[in-house]
Amino acid sequence: MPLVILLNGVGSVGKSSTARALQAIATRPLLHVAMDAFLDMLPAGLLDHPDGLTFIDEGAAGLAVRSGPVLQRAMDGMRHAVAAMAAAGNDLVVDEVMIGPAKADAYRALLGFCTLRFVGLTAPLEVLEARELARGDRAIGLARWQFPRVHAGMRYDLTLDTSIATPEDCARRIRAEFGL
Repeated sequence: MPLVILLNGVGSVGKSSTARALQAIATRPLLHVAMDAFLDMLPAGLLDHPDGLTFIDEGAAGLAVRSGPVLQRAMDGMRHAVAAMAAAGNDLVVDEVMIGPAKADAYRALLGFCTLRFVGLTAPLEVLEARELARGDRAIGLARWQFPRVHAGMRYDLTLDTSIATPEDCARRIRAEFGL
């Protein structure tokens, strides 16, 4: 039975780094499916466009993200691509920013034939904002807006704080928890 480990967390929390670290130590091959790869598929003209991805400055609340119909279809396609990869017998580690449990429920519906594990990656807001600033490739204010939303209503099999654990530490915990 295929295994899908879904890493969810605010941008800059360490999802991709944790996924790569897990790939390096897992006893079975895990393919890494990154949300950013699907965002990169958008034509440049749909960035800051209502059909694609727009950012709205909400002042102290941060930089809100709005997904237009093209981006929504791409993200729906990502979930279906994950299901297709798993149906072909692949084990996967997926990193995504899910706002609200409806997306997690969509994964559960599509991946009922798999072993599906949800891992919440967390860190204090001040840590996320410092990482966001240091990276230089993130919209500043995004972490602040996502912070109260990403984990709201979510159910996890495992939750890890990346402010006190390195990606390698997180990978070891995931491996131990899920018998990888």
